[in-house]
Amino acid sequence: MLSIDQKFDKLKHTLISLKSVLVAYSGGVDSTFLLKAAKEVLGDSILAVTAVSSLYPAHEIGQAVNLASSLQVKHLTIQNNALSNNEFTKNSSDRCYVCKKNLFLQFKSFADEQNCEVVVDGTNADDVGTYRPGMQALKELEIISPLLISGLKKDEIRQLSKRFGLLTWDRPSNACLASRFPYGVKLNETDLIKVEKAEACLRNINDVQLRVRHYGDTARIEVLPQDLKFYLEDKIKSEIITTFKNIGYTYITFDLEGFRSGSMDEIL
Repeated sequence: MLSIDQKFDKLKHTLISLKSVLVAYSGGVDSTFLLKAAKEVLGDSILAVTAVSSLYPAHEIGQAVNLASSLQVKHLTIQNNALSNNEFTKNSSDRCYVCKKNLFLQFKSFADEQNCEVVVDGTNADDVGTYRPGMQALKELEIISPLLISGLKKDEIRQLSKRFGLLTWDRPSNACLASRFPYGVKLNETDLIKVEKAEACLRNINDVQLRVRHYGDTARIEVLPQDLKFYLEDKIKSEIITTFKNIGYTYITFDLEGFRSGSMDEIL
């Protein structure tokens, strides 16, 4: 079993061997740490690229721009219109595969234009044991996942991020907004915006780990069990109800099991 420092050394050796890379950069915990490590090892031979889409909340794009700037890394954005793909919007259980294949084909094409030899992403060692059909797309496209290769897990990435002073070290995990919808429910921009606004309301009250799952006129809110009592205080609860109804939800519920990453996959 490798120590966290040995895994970090393995990460650096992996990055050195790649020479020049395009980092698929979301601004989250994993991709920010990967970008920091790549900058340390490869200097200016890296390019961070963030996809802009209705699948990703605007505040996350803004965070990515600011973080890349603070790391003094060249950073560009590209438009990705996933909603133009009918295979994606029908929202079957392989939705993530379709999305990743489309997105990383775009990243690879852009990497060629920018003379980057490879595309890397922030998949980590904890992602292997979960339902992630998108990983098959990454494999098919020969996308390299240095954090996975080095064996770094999420908690270890947070520890190293804190060590290096990255603001993302304790940032809640994020995922694209499509993950808020039950499989089989057709995805559209109007509903994605509703979810984004609902989650923004909750974050403005208390920026912790959370999700709003969308079921037509019903919103199912997931927060960590220790945060549930806070959200059920009368004043907070009243603010949530008012805002969510203004957004367009008729019924607002809290999931008593609390936040679970990938809870929409449980039916599978």
